[in-house]
Amino acid sequence: MKVGILKEIKPQENRVCMTPAGVAALVHHSHTVYVENNAGQGSHFSDEEYIKAGAEMINSAEEVFNISDMVMHVKEPQPSEYKFIKKDQIVFTYLHLAADKKLTQALMETGSIGIAYETVETRDGFLPLLAPMSEVAGRLATQEGAKYLEKTFGGKGVLLGGVPGTPPARVIIIGGGVVGYNSAVIACGMGADVTILDMDLNRLRYLSEIMPANCRPLMSSPTLLKDLVKDADLVIGAVLVAGAKAPKLITKKMLSTMKKGTVIVDVAIDQGGCFETSKPTTHGDPIFEVDGIVHYCVANMPGAVPLTSTIALTNATLPYALELADKGWKEACRTNSELKKGINYHGEKLTYKPVADAFGFEYTKVDGIL
Repeated sequence: MKVGILKEIKPQENRVCMTPAGVAALVHHSHTVYVENNAGQGSHFSDEEYIKAGAEMINSAEEVFNISDMVMHVKEPQPSEYKFIKKDQIVFTYLHLAADKKLTQALMETGSIGIAYETVETRDGFLPLLAPMSEVAGRLATQEGAKYLEKTFGGKGVLLGGVPGTPPARVIIIGGGVVGYNSAVIACGMGADVTILDMDLNRLRYLSEIMPANCRPLMSSPTLLKDLVKDADLVIGAVLVAGAKAPKLITKKMLSTMKKGTVIVDVAIDQGGCFETSKPTTHGDPIFEVDGIVHYCVANMPGAVPLTSTIALTNATLPYALELADKGWKEACRTNSELKKGINYHGEKLTYKPVADAFGFEYTKVDGIL
């Protein structure tokens, strides 16, 4: 198969979807890999490293799309790329379609096959291709939250762990999954007073067993959340409904009950955000204020640490990319139920129900296509 590795063009997105080591593995399986010039530059991988790994370097995204059977990205295709996507071409990347109707319609019109990293799912509900970036985003959420609590950035001027004789910051984490757990690990390690909320009692039991004494896992409820945010210094939104739009858990009205300078970090912004007042921001302009509450809503958080993120992403995606390339998308998805769940659309047919439901579009079962 001819596999195309594209340079990311979303603002300040420095990741690349495949390391040179990953390219070498594809080449070893007798596939031809085309890498757009300077695709790895932001992650400190040079064109020379890709050439040594066996890749052919290509001058433009248009050329990569034109000659590839499967194209790989990190982020969703951008509007300038829509016209390059070909009929029956595999687009393998994070898509997050449920948060973007225009993107969904544009991709369906191309006639391509969209396989979304974030909806590839194991039988036990684990999301193996979302997990590494969730781990990065979770840890960054606490790191960025701590920074924007500084008075210089409009925060309360609170040190996350405090010092002897002063209280630590109160951190509320909504969601005890991969993002929430990793946020809590860093917040607890910095000495904060951490409460992590979830609705899965088994998950809460697990967190109670493994987390340190300064972390309280609690059963989430609207009433409890309303009470907790009143005294919070940092709130991290870490909820996920796989492939679907995130629920709005903190309303604008609730902001008026919070103390000025509180920081809220919405890690769910890729899926539409879990705070009513959230809107996507960038690394160049990451925060805004509503009613004195500092919002951090960067839609590609792991792009801030691209070297770590790229290696972690390649570790997770490479086995699936190899399967798609070795077998072709239909056979790979027939024989691998995890990949099958990743198919979000096939031409003009939406094959992932949460996306269809988000926009009231017709849903087509993928089994009929396979």
